[in-house]
Amino acid sequence: MTLDLDSFDHAILRVVATEGRIPVVDLARRIGLSKSPVQVRLRRLEEAGIITGYRAVLDPIRMGLAHVAFVEVKLSDTREAALQAFNRAVLAIPEVEQCHMIASRFDYLLKVRTADIAAYRRVLAERISALPHVASTSTHVAMEAVKDAP
Repeated sequence: MTLDLDSFDHAILRVVATEGRIPVVDLARRIGLSKSPVQVRLRRLEEAGIITGYRAVLDPIRMGLAHVAFVEVKLSDTREAALQAFNRAVLAIPEVEQCHMIASRFDYLLKVRTADIAAYRRVLAERISALPHVASTSTHVAMEAVKDAP
């Protein structure tokens, strides 16, 4: 469902993207509308699937998950059944924060977060390399996150 968004809708989205727990009264005051129209707009944005949810943003460093690696994955088979098998299996690895199919010399790019390099090596050897149709992997270790938007 595509929705025509006006300047108030965009203002609502900008605010709730960074302050998902903002009270509706404060949101209304911030964007220059009263509470009732803001509630209606929020409900419409949610029902249209533009706002897909609200969640807590966690600090992985404070949780002991400071090691980030980006893994290029090349598959041995890229027919649809193989891609679907890989997609289903990668969802079961909690250390994989992101998985993107890529148009490149490799097929997937994974963002993997672990406590340290030893934990990463275990995940790579025991989980990622065992995924269906994995032919090869190449790891890039992040040294610093300059921008990491949730």
